[in-house]
Amino acid sequence: MVDIWLMRHGAYEGHRPGYHAPHEATLTQEGRDQVCHSLPLPEGITAIVTSPIPRARQTATLVSHLTGLPIVATSGLLAEWRAPSIVLGRSAETYPPAYRAWRARRLVNPSLRCEDGESLTDLHTRARHCATFLHHTAQRHGPLLAVSHTLFLGVLTHLPEGPAAFITAAKTPWPFAELRHLPAPQRVTSSLRRPAP
Repeated sequence: MVDIWLMRHGAYEGHRPGYHAPHEATLTQEGRDQVCHSLPLPEGITAIVTSPIPRARQTATLVSHLTGLPIVATSGLLAEWRAPSIVLGRSAETYPPAYRAWRARRLVNPSLRCEDGESLTDLHTRARHCATFLHHTAQRHGPLLAVSHTLFLGVLTHLPEGPAAFITAAKTPWPFAELRHLPAPQRVTSSLRRPAP
C-alpha cells in the first residue's frame, strides 16, 4: 500500500466555532502561517491532490510552492460536506428552524437532506469513492498529500462507522493544517501533530 497523508486547510476568513463557511472563504495570513509551520511533510510524499474549494486549493498551492511537489488532481470528491445554503455564513446561535429540525432527525434517517444540503448517506458514499480515488492516485503518482476539510476528513478516516461518522467528525474537529495518515483498510488511524514553532 502506498502512503496517503491528509491535511486540513489553514485558517480562513470569518472562522469561528460552529460556523458554516461560504464556498468562497479564503485563507488568512494566520492560515498561510499554519501551512508553513506544517512543513516539512512526512518523508516520501511525491504529489498533492486537493479539494477545489478556495481555502483548500490555496493551502495545496502554498504547499506545492514551498516544497516543489506537483498538484496532480483537484477533485470535488475532496470537497467539504455540502451544508445547506440556509446555514452558510451562520453559526449555531443563528441556525434556522428547518436546519435545527434536520439536525434532530439526521441519525434516525441519514438519507434525509436539509434543503440543498448533502445527506449523511450522500457524504459517506462520496467519502468511500474518495478513498478509492486516493488509493488509485497514490498507486499512479506515489505517496500522496490530500488537502481537504474538517468534516469531510473526519468522515474519510472513520468510514467503518457508516453515515454516523459525520457525528464523530463533528465532535472531534481536525485542527487547521494538521496532517494525519489515511489508514489502509483494516489499519488503525495514526496522527502526526506538529509542535508549535
